[in-house]
Amino acid sequence: MPATPTDDVDRIVDAWRRERPDLDVAPLHILSRVSRLARHLDLDRGSAFAEHGLEGWEFDVLSALRRAGEPYELSPGQLVAQTLVTSGTMTNRVDRLAARGLVSRGPDPHDRRGVKVTLTVQGRSIVDSAMADLLVRERLLLDRLPRSEQDHLTEFLRRLLSPFEG
Repeated sequence: MPATPTDDVDRIVDAWRRERPDLDVAPLHILSRVSRLARHLDLDRGSAFAEHGLEGWEFDVLSALRRAGEPYELSPGQLVAQTLVTSGTMTNRVDRLAARGLVSRGPDPHDRRGVKVTLTVQGRSIVDSAMADLLVRERLLLDRLPRSEQDHLTEFLRRLLSPFEG
């Protein structure tokens, strides 16, 4: 059986063990790798979105609307909940996306004081293309692991993340 390759995290953990043998640095083995992987994913996703003229935050808002299903609309409050930003930030984001013609804003037919944000045809086309390209990139990354390991990793990460998500 081939030896497990070492990486930068192994070297960091070894250095901390050498310098601080009194500390249990075992969490670094997992969480430093998760952190580094997240950084690589952010960069790769940014590249994928840029090919479609999008920033990451724009993709987040457009994809939330797209996932909502027909008629591809949500209230600003629903967008805030799905993208984990403040209402002021969301107002600014919707304004910027509306200026680009990717969303429109209109009255909520069920609430005279409410507003609905709707994905435009152009916005839907861009988010659909960006999502398809993103999945190709992410599939290439995950293909390094057998399907059974991907399934185990999915479950482990779900259990680790679930306490943070209501």
